[in-house]
Amino acid sequence: MPGGIFDLTTRKSESAKLEKETEKADFWQNREKAGNILGKIKRIRRSIENWEKLKEEYINISELYELALDEKDQSEEKEIRETLDRLEKEYDRLKIVELLNEEHDSASAFLAIHSGAGGTEACDWVSMLLRMYLRWADIQGYKTEIIDILEAEGGIKSVLIQVEGEYAYGYLKTEVGIHRLVRISPFDSGKRRHTSFASVFCNPVIDDEIEIEIKTEDLRIDTYRSAGAGGQHVNKTDSAVRITHIPTGIVAQCQNERSQHKNKAMALKVLKSRLYEGELKKKEKEKEKQEKQKKDIAWGNQIRSYVFHPYNMVKDHRTKHETGNIQAVMDGAIDPFIQEFLKLQFSGEKV
Repeated sequence: MPGGIFDLTTRKSESAKLEKETEKADFWQNREKAGNILGKIKRIRRSIENWEKLKEEYINISELYELALDEKDQSEEKEIRETLDRLEKEYDRLKIVELLNEEHDSASAFLAIHSGAGGTEACDWVSMLLRMYLRWADIQGYKTEIIDILEAEGGIKSVLIQVEGEYAYGYLKTEVGIHRLVRISPFDSGKRRHTSFASVFCNPVIDDEIEIEIKTEDLRIDTYRSAGAGGQHVNKTDSAVRITHIPTGIVAQCQNERSQHKNKAMALKVLKSRLYEGELKKKEKEKEKQEKQKKDIAWGNQIRSYVFHPYNMVKDHRTKHETGNIQAVMDGAIDPFIQEFLKLQFSGEKV
């Protein structure tokens, strides 16, 4: 295998060094540090296994090619070509995964979408983005669940979904920011062009083994009736739950489940995720950077534009990557945008 970030010898040496750390008598005295080390070992091992498997498959297909060449046997050509195409795609995928090396990149994700400037148009835009991310998750083989949704005239005011699967957070964190839509409005009888905005935020789903102290007295728990589709059950019981963490003002809510108990459990899970991420950002001195990212959901702050009129184009303003196949993007084909942003981050260039 090539050197650099794909050097397996270096990876194995790094893993062995970290494993020795776990054997020390005082390893668990600092639980946070211990957790970080164990997480890093897990990520390195997974990386080594993936690359070794790819290397083994490549050697096998190379041997088959050499054998077919020696015997002038063309019957294996189709299998060899198909296998090489598959291995090339896996190689490209693993190269991108190598860029997801931060602590919680391999975790599942909570993804929130909020409407901004544009009124009814913006609410419809949130619905379109929700569909796009659900399609993308389905392509990746991820499970999705709508945790909380606030419907409005023309679409959705805000929505929170859980995307469950390996590296969901690592990929989706690249989508954080303002998304801008330009199109002829279906809500305008004059068929005029409108511009709408929506914001996307993302948090990792925190492992239950990680301890986050949440004092009961620091919580305000409110129950209310679900507002949305749900058949006979909706609006008959106060099953929806909203939890406010008083010291920080962080709010988490869930109305998706039928029972108040399940909604409370999921809301606590969301709250735990947001509190943990907040603590990480404080320790890493990224709070100021985070605040800069949370700009007004309006003109001049977008990370990506989706133009339906007067031409078709989706353009990422951070990486300059663009495509004219806007329908494919809205059907979930956003991997090229994710990959280009990860490459830009890894290169060390300012975004």
